[in-house]
Amino acid sequence: MATQLNTMTLSDFTRLADFIWVTALESVKSSARGSGLFKTTTFPANSGDTRDFNEIDLQEYGSVKDEGDDAEQALVQLGYTKTLKLTRFGNDIPITWEMRHRNKYEDVVNRVTNVAKMQTNRMDLDLSHRITFATATSYTDKDGRTVATTTGDGYALAYSAHEVRGSATTYRNILANNPQLSTGALENMEKMKVENTINQFGEKMAMNFDLLFLTDDPNTNNTARQLMQATADISAPNEGVPNVYKAKYKIVSLPRVATDASGAVDSTKAKYWGIASSTMSTATLSVEQEPTLEAPSAGSNAEEFSTEDWTFKGRTSYGIVIVNGCWIGFSKGNGDA
Repeated sequence: MATQLNTMTLSDFTRLADFIWVTALESVKSSARGSGLFKTTTFPANSGDTRDFNEIDLQEYGSVKDEGDDAEQALVQLGYTKTLKLTRFGNDIPITWEMRHRNKYEDVVNRVTNVAKMQTNRMDLDLSHRITFATATSYTDKDGRTVATTTGDGYALAYSAHEVRGSATTYRNILANNPQLSTGALENMEKMKVENTINQFGEKMAMNFDLLFLTDDPNTNNTARQLMQATADISAPNEGVPNVYKAKYKIVSLPRVATDASGAVDSTKAKYWGIASSTMSTATLSVEQEPTLEAPSAGSNAEEFSTEDWTFKGRTSYGIVIVNGCWIGFSKGNGDA
């Protein structure tokens, strides 16, 4: 596999015979960043490489004030803290003088040298893997780095007994028995969130769950669309019965969730799904440098003096953090108890 565009490794570009190039496979679109699952912030320059994300709660209910008595002091509870750390990503691809001047397929070369899209795809993979490895406390990424995936209480994002700071009450956000998406499973997911959405004092909170997220598994996607778009209850014998789920959730399909750490297909995760609140999400993508392509030119720093190679550079820098799991409900969809 060529890591440099030259006339030896890619001789077809300069052969006398003409080629009709078949369009290369298009990558799946980047979906996680704009899904609503993650909030995006800008990481300011000259501010280090880490940033703490904290949560804070005020008690939910007011107190009685008898005549002449002082009012009760409102309770404030600091929650958990998670530290986001920046990571920079980059790929280079050199192109020789000979290839620049002798190749007959400039449009193909332009495609091959677009290493910026690799950075966009990597960002999408890393965001998606927060769902892929939602039941784990860490995973080893494609570069061999250990990536911590715990929330502030030290547990995995999807867990049966998350803790809060101001109460002994715990909450779960992984659905018991991990059923596949269906009308009944979705209703049970909603019931779980109704009973397990609490603040740092253990008080019940009302949260708007507006996202239904899943992989690109066709069966799961078709089920989701049937649930959300049918004009009648899909299990009703009479067409006049309304579909209570119609347009209730925005369907978010994440094609890179059902992958392993390197981005290869992992069919064991194909049935992953869940619901989430876009307004209350504590999952944050903080971007120091957006995915960019630095294209070289003659005499620039990207031209190597002695070889005259031009180097195309793709770069990005970002960090990801999730403070708590109260805003999300999750199921593996594999029937595990």
